[in-house]
Amino acid sequence: MANKFKPIQAAQAFNSKKDTKRNTKTGTKTKAFSVKALGFVVVTLLALGAGIFTYQSQRSDFETVSGQGYQWSELQGQWTVINYFAPWCAPCLREMPELNAFSKNLPEDTLIFAINYDRQTSTQITEMANKYTIEVPIIFASENTVLPMEKPPYLPATFIVGPEGKVVDTIMGEVSEQELRERIQQLKTAANKAA
Repeated sequence: MANKFKPIQAAQAFNSKKDTKRNTKTGTKTKAFSVKALGFVVVTLLALGAGIFTYQSQRSDFETVSGQGYQWSELQGQWTVINYFAPWCAPCLREMPELNAFSKNLPEDTLIFAINYDRQTSTQITEMANKYTIEVPIIFASENTVLPMEKPPYLPATFIVGPEGKVVDTIMGEVSEQELRERIQQLKTAANKAA
């Protein structure tokens, strides 16, 4: 059996009599913290820190109903369209075929997501997507969802997030596939001129 250092050994090493030293000025005895115990504490803290870092780096900023996670840091350089909709919003349902068409033939470096205005379970959202033929990936809104915009005051609302992760354009009201393509192309052209 391998000789492994156990946590109890740290306590025993700290409490052993041979680690006791006498202060020559005051004559009092003090415990010397052993190298083994110190090593154990350092290794434990490093492992804990690595675990926290790993957890934070793996956590998604948002997830789709299908379970695909995304981090805004991974989307740097991409244009991202986020459309807020609801099944009780007639204009939202009218524009959904346009957004579906846009999602089937995305411009280069562009993604699109829809997000339900009302919080619902993933099962409810999937049923709604099937009922209304929503083919755009739908973000599952939760208290952990991180988006670069506030929830809009009315619907439909479409946000275009630039390559730096900030909202660069907002379309309040219905949008067509063609209008969305033109808006993104204008934004890309302006960004290229500014660079």
